[in-house]
Amino acid sequence: MSKKTLWFIWPILALVSCSYLDFDETNELKTKEDIYKYFNTTESMLTHVYSFIPQGYAFFGTSGTFSADDLAMRDCASDDGEFGAVEANIQNVNNGNWSAIKTFDSAWYLYEGIRAANNFLEEIAHVDFSRYQYNASYQNWMKKLQYFQYEARVLRAYYFFELARRYGDIAMPLKALDKEEANRIEKTAFYDVIRLIVRECDEAANNLPDNYLNEPDKQVGRVTKGFAMAVKSKALLYAASELHNPSMDTERWKESAKAALDMIETGSYALSPMESANNISSTEVVMMRMNSETTHFELYHFPVRFTSGARASRWIAYGNFPSQNLVDAFETNKGYQATLEDIGWVCEDPQFNPQKPYANRDPRFYRTILANGAEFKKSPIELFKGGKDDYPVTQGGSPTGYFLRKYMQETTSFTPDHQVSNKHHWVVYRYAETLLTYAESMIHAFGEVNYTDDSFPYSALWALNEVRKNAGMPLISSCSKDEFLSRIYHEWRVEFAFEDHRFWDVRRWKIADSTQRELYGVKIEKQSDGTLLFHKNLYETRKWKDCMHLYPIPQSELHKNTNLNPQNAGW
Repeated sequence: MSKKTLWFIWPILALVSCSYLDFDETNELKTKEDIYKYFNTTESMLTHVYSFIPQGYAFFGTSGTFSADDLAMRDCASDDGEFGAVEANIQNVNNGNWSAIKTFDSAWYLYEGIRAANNFLEEIAHVDFSRYQYNASYQNWMKKLQYFQYEARVLRAYYFFELARRYGDIAMPLKALDKEEANRIEKTAFYDVIRLIVRECDEAANNLPDNYLNEPDKQVGRVTKGFAMAVKSKALLYAASELHNPSMDTERWKESAKAALDMIETGSYALSPMESANNISSTEVVMMRMNSETTHFELYHFPVRFTSGARASRWIAYGNFPSQNLVDAFETNKGYQATLEDIGWVCEDPQFNPQKPYANRDPRFYRTILANGAEFKKSPIELFKGGKDDYPVTQGGSPTGYFLRKYMQETTSFTPDHQVSNKHHWVVYRYAETLLTYAESMIHAFGEVNYTDDSFPYSALWALNEVRKNAGMPLISSCSKDEFLSRIYHEWRVEFAFEDHRFWDVRRWKIADSTQRELYGVKIEKQSDGTLLFHKNLYETRKWKDCMHLYPIPQSELHKNTNLNPQNAGW
């Protein structure tokens, strides 16, 4: 069995929060002293720290409790997709109409998770359950208790990372602050944030188990050694990337490569040819957040004819749709590019059929995208003009000519009296990320695709080809550094499409000025003889400013705490 971490939604305490960096850990039923007097409620407080793990989409709940901001995925603020609703807040990122006052994806709530972790760490240092030493569960409690502080510290480190990749320099409280302290705290420089994350994860990795199979209750959903190593690796990758390393210091890239190598050499994870989304048995999942059973995701992503009228009219367009830009990134299964141009489909693959342009593509295409002609729920998708799935966006149609396939559970049903719901799993980190991190770091550190030495026994080319081989794609041969970097960028894109990577990658690579300009879709006409005409369609012209590499600090927070100044450049 693989050594992985899965996140389950455990029952959590109803806790009171406020808008400052401070956070009240008490509730109306128990005082803090009461909570930490008992093991079960102490464990519940740790569970509360877990509850802040971010994910790319609000998979849970009912339609009446969500806004467009909950439903939109960040990939639709990149060249990979478009969110259907034109008035959604995510559109402000695409049209340049966001600011410190009109924020997007304000992750400031993660300070509540950090506050919860800090408070938990302060209290856990003083808990005393010795009065229960004759309780039958006491020994198991003590075994679990030894990991609690390290779980909380890794979660806190992860929340710091999520804030830092949005805002750069951030406030970094390492203790629970009262309101006055919260409104005086100063920012910590981005690289110093990364250094603390690395130290925390190193110490935690040395004290956490590979998994909990031999631990009391055999719990899944808890932070492991592997996730501590993953958070460290991810933080070092961002610290080495051009956005935060403009001189491209090779020592930072070597450190990133070493962190990825350490994870490779644990032998705890392995690539899997099976889809990781919604797959709790995947051998490559390091951390996964599972959500409760629901039809929510399918309600807004099924082609509308499969929803049996269940989608409310005011939510009809609230889905995420892949772009032609993304479709063009998927090669044929022989490794050839296939792109839709103004003159039609262009591809040098001798097996490519422009009447069936979605046939014989990279297998990852079919996990990600529903295109015209795809079989879905025993019916072909018809996105040509007049087809069964050709609707205006305002009536549930696709703005780009494609539907999202990833994450959808095809067995979900909205048929009256035969409704079927499913659980949905958000992958926080999987092993393919480690291999691509290693490949990218090695090429920047040493400049040669085949470079190895005693300290780095695997080459950048090996790591990239491991991912391609697992996907069933042809291997890449030796090439120049620049060509290899282009291949790396491509592989990140298709391997992690709609897994909340592209939005961040184009920023850390500083290529958004070229990618975040034009979003394309496809329009398809069916001729009287049954042949299809494919037209490349410029769906949206977008705006980009270099200040968008980082988020603006919310103006409301600057009003509370002037020490959070200066505002990020350009905002």
